[in-house]
Amino acid sequence: MKTDQPLFLSEDQVREHLRMADLIPAMEKALIEFSAGKVTQPVRSVISVERHGGFLGLMPALTPDGLGLKAVTFYPPNAERGIPTHMATIFLVDPETGTPLAIMDGRLITEMRTAAVSAAATKLLASPEAKALAILGSGVQARSHVDSREGALKESGDVILSSAKIYAELGEALAGKVPSRANETTVFKSLGMAVEDIAAAMLVYRTVKATL
Repeated sequence: MKTDQPLFLSEDQVREHLRMADLIPAMEKALIEFSAGKVTQPVRSVISVERHGGFLGLMPALTPDGLGLKAVTFYPPNAERGIPTHMATIFLVDPETGTPLAIMDGRLITEMRTAAVSAAATKLLASPEAKALAILGSGVQARSHVDSREGALKESGDVILSSAKIYAELGEALAGKVPSRANETTVFKSLGMAVEDIAAAMLVYRTVKATL
């Protein structure tokens, strides 16, 4: 059986086909599916590259819509080199056959899906009387925002160590399984999950395929 060649998409091509208006509902859907137990997502694995002061993280996920892996690097010394401290590549495969579908730049997807999840959380959790939005910081994520429980416990240590009580996952609130409690002070901890990356990458993939 003949298979199509996988797509190779640069950051510019991802930017051309990824729109925040489409990404926000895609993130809401992905988070609802995650909280409903419809996603297989191992806790990310990280390799420390001590010699060069960097890290490589591997983030796989199987969702109702796709299967893939994000490889992301974090190299703080890159700030002095004038190149991004975070870089990423996303690999999509057909969950039915394992056939490679696409290899695409994941840096912009990471940036945009983080902002999209924050937008979804703000829309749901913010008080109806809220008039101002504060963004702390001035880096890539700040600019982008302007435009399973095990994983949560392992990857949100700063919240756990504060003895804060976990009320619910965002996906549970988005699905209406728990009240949003928008009239109370609420802290949303964004974990940056593989399910979000795969959902965003599948959105790009389908948009590109529709133009071919």
